[in-house]
Amino acid sequence: MPPTEHGLLLTGGTVVTMDERRSVVAGDVLVEGDTIAAVGPGLAERAELGDRVARAARVDVRGCVVAPGFVDTHRHAWQTQFRRSIADVDDLAGYLETTLAGLAPHYAPEDMYVGTRLAALTALDAGITTMLDFSHNSRSAAHSERAIEALIDTGIRGVHAAMGPHFGEWDRQWPGDLARLVGRYAGAARGLIGFRLGALATDEVAGPDLAYGPRLAAVAADLDVGVSVDAVLGPSSSEAVLGWERAKLLDDRLTLIHCTDLTPEAWRAMGDAGVGVALAPTSDAQIGLATAVPAIDEALAVGLRPGLSIDVEVALASDMFTQMRALHAIQRMRAVAAAHGEGEVAPRLSTADVLDLATARGAAAIGLGDVTGRVVPGLAADLLIVAAEDVNTMPLNDPVATLVLGADARNIRAVLVGGAFMKWNGRLVGVDVDALRRDVLRSRDAINHRMHASR
Repeated sequence: MPPTEHGLLLTGGTVVTMDERRSVVAGDVLVEGDTIAAVGPGLAERAELGDRVARAARVDVRGCVVAPGFVDTHRHAWQTQFRRSIADVDDLAGYLETTLAGLAPHYAPEDMYVGTRLAALTALDAGITTMLDFSHNSRSAAHSERAIEALIDTGIRGVHAAMGPHFGEWDRQWPGDLARLVGRYAGAARGLIGFRLGALATDEVAGPDLAYGPRLAAVAADLDVGVSVDAVLGPSSSEAVLGWERAKLLDDRLTLIHCTDLTPEAWRAMGDAGVGVALAPTSDAQIGLATAVPAIDEALAVGLRPGLSIDVEVALASDMFTQMRALHAIQRMRAVAAAHGEGEVAPRLSTADVLDLATARGAAAIGLGDVTGRVVPGLAADLLIVAAEDVNTMPLNDPVATLVLGADARNIRAVLVGGAFMKWNGRLVGVDVDALRRDVLRSRDAINHRMHASR
């Protein structure tokens, strides 16, 4: 792995910038510290860069695509010890019963650490450099602390969105404890850790304490953090959105998750306010949320460009490639059906549209649009180096389509977060996978034991 203390020059690659023009550049990327310093052809020969280029460690990335890291706008990271344990779940009630009511009450703080660490390392391995952890099992201050510490220890750009548990006993320290967490961990890990308040759209599932409204909005405003609202689904959530509009609680620091089967009036209000939207393309269909159709056309129709997310690994895939392809296929399927007389015709998404949602728009949706999500000077050096000459990616004809339709985690040669290598030569840096496996199995078995012993 090359040293980076004097800068890093990635040379000879194809750079997919995802800037406002979605430019693709045959050339180089200069990284200085944690920031992208320059992008373009022939940086080594530019006189104005002088010693800065001469001192930088060089990495030849010919035959590779350099791209912004993916941004996961919503994942419940603590659950990963139970990946695919309910793969054939039929509806939201099944997920709530098995996971949030069944498993969640039996998590100790250390289990929060293990699950969150596994999720973050898996994200990095698959090219996700930023992950919002919607941590809705905050049963005590220690539970929250260990979840945050897992993000710190992995080196991911992590956003801890804290929410109290749906079911079972807990310390009722949330949301008040969020102020302490922000004070303790803000600026940790080279400034990679951020915070948001998590909430639900309505009181239908877990009661009024977790539902977004004036009380939680005031907490977030006092802490100067954004809010992510989960389970925004159907008519009741549509009414909630309109209520927030009347209460002046809709703005661009609010991110609404799923947004499935909302009314046109709710979408109008969301578009007027410029809220963030986080779609979960596979979750809607696999779990069966409302109409199960990702609301991409509805968002675009009111001028909102959503981010994408993984959601729950207890039933879903862990990577952004799956989300991009699912959304691309579903939206184009709907567009083609509409063109044959089955609904309102919408423009078909391009691969560049989908990659934009998985990178730049995802960052914007969680308040990090001026930090990451694009390969442009001044933004964080959160980068992917993806092999374009492997058996499943060669030959390189269209770099954007290669990322969206051709590549997967095996093709990711390197991942950088804030200029530091998290993955190099196809392997996570500094991760003992055997020890990780032992920790995960030990945690899973302990949770299962406690759950069965309580019955």
